[in-house]
Amino acid sequence: MLSLAFKQLYLSQFGYLSPKYRNPTSGNLLDHDTWEKAIMEFQSFAGLNVTGELDGETMQLMSLPRCGVKDKVGYGSDSRSKRYALQGSRWKVKDLTYRISKYPRRLERAAVDKEIAKAFSVWSEYTDLRFTPKKSGAVHIDIRFEENEHGDGDPFDGPGGTLAHAYFPVYGGDAHFDDAEQWTIDKPRGTNLFQVAAHEFGHSLGLSHSDVRSALMAPFYRGYDPVFRLDSDDIQGIQTLYGQKTRNGGGSGSGGGNVPTRTPRPKTPIELDSELCTSPKIDAIFNTADGSTYAFKGDKYYKLTENAVAEGNIDAAFTYKNGKTYFFQGTKYWRYQGRQVDGDYPKEISEGFTGIPDHLDSAMVWGGNGKIYFYKGSKFWRFDPLKRPPVKSTYPKPISNWEGVPNSIDAALQYTNGYTYFFKDDKYYRFNDRTFTIDQADPPFPRPTAHWWYGCKNTPSTFNTLGNVRLQKSDEHPDDITNLILDAAADEHQPNSRNGL
Repeated sequence: MLSLAFKQLYLSQFGYLSPKYRNPTSGNLLDHDTWEKAIMEFQSFAGLNVTGELDGETMQLMSLPRCGVKDKVGYGSDSRSKRYALQGSRWKVKDLTYRISKYPRRLERAAVDKEIAKAFSVWSEYTDLRFTPKKSGAVHIDIRFEENEHGDGDPFDGPGGTLAHAYFPVYGGDAHFDDAEQWTIDKPRGTNLFQVAAHEFGHSLGLSHSDVRSALMAPFYRGYDPVFRLDSDDIQGIQTLYGQKTRNGGGSGSGGGNVPTRTPRPKTPIELDSELCTSPKIDAIFNTADGSTYAFKGDKYYKLTENAVAEGNIDAAFTYKNGKTYFFQGTKYWRYQGRQVDGDYPKEISEGFTGIPDHLDSAMVWGGNGKIYFYKGSKFWRFDPLKRPPVKSTYPKPISNWEGVPNSIDAALQYTNGYTYFFKDDKYYRFNDRTFTIDQADPPFPRPTAHWWYGCKNTPSTFNTLGNVRLQKSDEHPDDITNLILDAAADEHQPNSRNGL
C-alpha cells in the first residue's frame, strides 16, 4: 500500500503538483481541489479512467518503474495538442559526441558500449543526427551509472522506482542511470539497458514525455521488447526538432528511413468492384496510436496503409491521446487497447460519456485543443474528461460553427498531416484549423473519397460545380492524398480560441 507521503511526493516529483508540496512535512497545506486536479491530470496523461481518486489502477501505475524526468515540464504548463512533447531546447549541431564516464558494475564494458551505440542509433535512423563516442575531452552528452545521491540533487532510490534520468540540451544533455538496477542485455529478466537508454537519450535531444503508451517516450518502463520498433509518435517528435533524414549512413546505427508522409494504402489493392470503391460511404474513420488509419463500413474494416466490435455498424470511433481507441454503437461503447478489449465492456454511453447522446454520427479528438468532439445530426458536443461536468451547459452547438461542414456527417478525424477531415456519403472535406473553414484547393473540396483515400483506379477525382463527378485520365491518378497536402505535414497547430467551439 502506497503511503500518502509517497503519493504526494510522486505527483510533485513528476510535475503534477508544485515543488513546494514535495516534502509533506514542510507545512505547506494542500487543498482538496489542488490534490484532485493533480490526480486527474496524472490519470489523463497515463490513459487511466479520470476519477480524481487514487483508485487501485492509479496506485498500481504509480508503483511501476519509470523514468525520473517530469511528465509535465514546468508546473502549470498548458495542455498540448500534440501527442509527443518538445521541452523547448535542441542541439544547434547534428554531429554530437558522447562518453560513458562511469560504467555499470555488473556488465562488461564492451557490451555496454554496443548497447549505448544502438540506443543512439534509434534516433539517428530517422534524422541526420550523428553520434560519435569519445574516451577523453569535452563531449555533448556524458553518461554515468550511479547510485543514491550522485551530485545533481536528484538521488536515485534503489531497485525499482526511478530507473534513470537525463537532462535536456539546454541543461547539458547528460544521462544518469541507477546502478542499483539489474541492467540486462537481450534478456526478459531485469531492466533492459537498450530500451531505457534510448528513452533517456530522447530527453538528451529535447523530447519530453509522451502520453501515447506505445511511444518510447512514454514515462513508464514497459518490459523487455525483443522486437523493438520506434513509434510513429517518437519519429514525428524527433523530426520536428531535427528534420527528416537526408543523408545516407552516419549516426551510430544503420541509417535509412524517414517517417512516412504518404497516406498508407491498403495492403491488398482494392479491386474496382470492391465495396469501398463502388460505395465509398463509411461509418467511421480514425487513426490508431501507432499512426495507422482504419475505415469502418458495415461489419468490415479496412486498414489504409477483419472482426467488428459487435454485429451491426459502428456509429463512431476515435483514438484518445492515451493510445486507447473507443468505439460507439447505439447506446453503448467499447474501449480497446490495440485489438484487445480494455476491460469490462460494452458500457452505456451515458455512463462513461455523461452529456453525450446515443446513436452518434461521428466523433474525433480535435488537434486544435485536444478535446473530444461528438457529432449528431445538425449539432455537436465538446467533451473534456478533466472538467466537471465534462460537457458545458452551452452545448450542443450547431455544426454550422464549423464553416462549410455539412450536417449528419458519417465520420471525422484529424489526420497525421495536421488537417481535419469530415466524410459524408461519397465525399470528404478538408478543414483548415487555422482559417477555420473548408480548405481552398485545386481540385476543390468536397472531393470523391474513393479516389483520394482508397486509391480506387478509374474513379472520379473531383466533382464539377453541379455536384457531378469528373473523371481524370488514369495517368494523372495521384498515389495518395498527400500529393496536395505535403506542405502541411510539419504544421504545428495551437489551440483555437474561437468561441464557437
